Amino acid sequence: MTTEPLQNYINNEWQASNISEYLDVVNPATAEVIASVPLSPATEVDRAAKAAAEALDEWRRTPPTERIQYLFKLKNLLEENFEEISRTITIECGKTVDESKGEMRRAIENVEVACGIPTMMQGTNLEDIASGIDEFMIRQPVGVCAAIAPFNFPGMITFWFLPYALACGNTYIVKPSEKVPMTMEKIFQLLDQIGLPKGVVNLVHGGVETVDAILDHPTIKAISFVGSTATAKYVYGRATANGKRAQCQGGAKNPMIVLPDADADMTIRGITESAFGCAGQRCLAASLTLTVGDAQDWFTESIADAAASRVVGYGLEEGVEMGPVITPQSASRIEGLIQQGVEEGATVLVDGRHAKIPSYENGNFLRPTILQNLNRNGEIARTEIFGPVLGLIHVDTIDDAIAFVNSGRHGNMACLFTSSGTSARKFRYEAQIGNIGINVGVAAPMAFFPFSGWKESFFGDLHGQSHDAVDFFTQKKVVVERWF
Repeated sequence: MTTEPLQNYINNEWQASNISEYLDVVNPATAEVIASVPLSPATEVDRAAKAAAEALDEWRRTPPTERIQYLFKLKNLLEENFEEISRTITIECGKTVDESKGEMRRAIENVEVACGIPTMMQGTNLEDIASGIDEFMIRQPVGVCAAIAPFNFPGMITFWFLPYALACGNTYIVKPSEKVPMTMEKIFQLLDQIGLPKGVVNLVHGGVETVDAILDHPTIKAISFVGSTATAKYVYGRATANGKRAQCQGGAKNPMIVLPDADADMTIRGITESAFGCAGQRCLAASLTLTVGDAQDWFTESIADAAASRVVGYGLEEGVEMGPVITPQSASRIEGLIQQGVEEGATVLVDGRHAKIPSYENGNFLRPTILQNLNRNGEIARTEIFGPVLGLIHVDTIDDAIAFVNSGRHGNMACLFTSSGTSARKFRYEAQIGNIGINVGVAAPMAFFPFSGWKESFFGDLHGQSHDAVDFFTQKKVVVERWF
């Protein structure tokens, strides 16, 4: 890995930032500095926006059947560089190699779906709505669009948006997380090889100033964001106040509901992977488990054993099942929230605080942690921890569980484990949640479905992926036409 300063990619050229302020990019497992990322000023956002605006007219006039040819090339390059990009994700983000490969597989899946844009963009035609008059709807691109991406999926999340935006005729700017900029740098090296016209895609590194410049720039018409609820609210409010379209995915507090008739082995496997996969740093991580009735009897000991036996270490090493969290500050915050849960009355069933991994003592490691008898009215039962911590709450009935789920301020995902079709139907109908899982621990939509989210887990009207992305990145124009 190089510690040379990373560069921006503007108008098909790699350009060093003019700013003198840089941020170290740190491997969260080893504490090694692996790169230096510029905190680009507003002037460099302006350069990218101008390049994208100049490219827009030619790109929007390019037929969609031609636009997707670039995506086919990109898909092939992503496949050819799959292993290297996955390794980079692990090095800068901390997750295991298998988790990184799964992330990149989902990114490629979105490119594949976006290649169907000529069909997905089809409009509606009606002839002779009145004598000699035809009416039809066409789609046209929104213009210059931008993504502000989070740290936890440095390869995948940008692909909820970018391939659809390009295929629909928009030009694009990506601002990756300053914590994990190297993955997108590698992906833009591939984008540089597929022959896109100048200015169609641009990469601008940076921090808060860079984000504000994107939100305020008059040329940029649409914003896609994924991050915490507080930041999602901020981005959505500032973007829409400036007249932009915005789709902002926020935080989560995802509950797992376990009924007494659930398959024990499948339930433990599903919830263990959901709670502790990616070190709990994903918006679809299990954060709470509500055991219903007698389910508590068999679930508690089994989930404790599964958590305590999970292998924690450097994600590049064989056999490791969970890596570090992203920063020392994140580790301290998570440990503080665990202590707050204890102060609210919970019992630490499995304690993963202050973990030290041999040969990686400087890494940001925690082990899986389980808090039993979590106070359902406490702050920790409602706060997104974003780490490998699972809280256990017991309720008497499925109605009690659904009432608890619906009382939360988040609405990203909830999963039910049961052998009863009646219970499953009741849950998926009544739960006020955007992504529902039945006997699965991570209800991640495939790329041909939108990535949903309700309440304070999402701000906007149209989500990422699939037809929602097509609607977000196009404007509908209705034409009423008569010829004499």
